[in-house]
Amino acid sequence: MPPSNPPPAAAIAVLEGAAVEPTVLVLYAHPNPRISRINRRLADAASGIDGVDLDDLYETYPDLDIDVVRERARAARAEVLVLLFPVHWYGAPALLKEWFDAVLYDAWQRERFKPTASGAARRCWLVASCGSAATDFAPGGRHRRPLRDYLAPFEQAAHVCGMRWLEPLLLYAAHDIDNAAVDAHVAQFTAQLRQLAGAAMPTATGAIDGI
Repeated sequence: MPPSNPPPAAAIAVLEGAAVEPTVLVLYAHPNPRISRINRRLADAASGIDGVDLDDLYETYPDLDIDVVRERARAARAEVLVLLFPVHWYGAPALLKEWFDAVLYDAWQRERFKPTASGAARRCWLVASCGSAATDFAPGGRHRRPLRDYLAPFEQAAHVCGMRWLEPLLLYAAHDIDNAAVDAHVAQFTAQLRQLAGAAMPTATGAIDGI
C-alpha cells in the first residue's frame, strides 16, 4: 500500500535526480547588454545557478511585445522574483515596467498572484546599478534624494501583489569602480541568489559603496 503521507513532488524529483522547477525568477532588463559592465555579468552568474530561471526580457522580446500567458506561468512557479536592471532616468528600463503593467495587472494579482506552491508569501529582491555616486543621491546632491526613493514604486507594487520586500542590492558609481569592486559585487549577488534558490551557501556580508 502507498504511504498515507507521500513526500511532495519536488522532494521525489530530487531523490530521483529529476529536474526541479525553478524557485527564483530573475527578470533581467538591459536595453544594450553588449556594453554592460555589471548587469551582464550578474545575469550570466544567475543563469548558472540551479533553481534560477533567468528571463532576459530584451533578448526574448526585441519587439517589446510581451507574451503575457508565458510570463504569468513563469511567475506563478517562482517563490522569489528578482528585478535586475541598470537605473535609467530614475527608474527601470521600459520593458521591465511593461512587464509589470502587462503581467501583474490588478485582476491577476488579486485573484492568482498570492500564495506560492509552498503556501508562503513570495519574496521580491531588487538588484540595481547606477552611474552616479552614492553622495549624489542625497539632499543637496545632484539627484536631491536617496536612490531608494526613486525605486519605491517597485516596493509598493510588491506589497500590493502580496510579496515580501527584501533588502535591495544597490551598486553606485558603476562606470567608475575598479574591477575588484565589480568582482566583489558579483560574488555578493551570486551568494545571496544561491541562498534564495535554496543552495547551502552562507549569506554574503559587507557592502559596496556604503550600501
